[in-house]
Amino acid sequence: MNSSASSRPGRCAQCQRPLARCLCALIPSIEAACPVLILQHHSEARHALNTARLAYLGLRGAELWVGEQFEELGARLAQAHRPVLLFPGPEAKVAGVTGAEEKPDLIVVPDGTWRKARLILHRNPVLQTLPYWKLPEGEVSRYRLRKAPDPQAVSTLEAIVRLMQTLEPKRDFSPLLRPFEQLIEEQIQAMGQETYQRNYLTSR
Repeated sequence: MNSSASSRPGRCAQCQRPLARCLCALIPSIEAACPVLILQHHSEARHALNTARLAYLGLRGAELWVGEQFEELGARLAQAHRPVLLFPGPEAKVAGVTGAEEKPDLIVVPDGTWRKARLILHRNPVLQTLPYWKLPEGEVSRYRLRKAPDPQAVSTLEAIVRLMQTLEPKRDFSPLLRPFEQLIEEQIQAMGQETYQRNYLTSR
């Protein structure tokens, strides 16, 4: 378990991007509306589109744990009085409509594909004892390089931004998306517009 992948030669130690395409100048420093614990499946840590790391770097009050089974999770959850799990399900409540008195003091966010997120829940049964939250409906994901079966499916970073905005609507958390948008643009440029349009636009 750790909060930072080991740096690789020629890459930024913070954002893990190649030094020539470092995103750190675009990453803000914004106080979280509520502490966030991101549980990132280890296979996602070196993914080119590592949005959980962007959330961790830009949001003060966020923790990033990398692994699959987290031995210290029970102790961390015990430190919170009202922890919740951001994960959809039949029992999940819509975030932001539970009442101010029920505002959580820790939000746990699994990061990975749906299969890997479910695996994290399976390997860490204590998570299944938490109240489940789901996001309110919002804009379609800006993650233009992913074919999601559900138009409401969003990246981990987008989910956290939407959640923070729901908890504190008078604040602006959108700057957290700036490095993400730059990352998407770079990926599109690398593959070429023709390839992007053929694989990600024509199928919509």
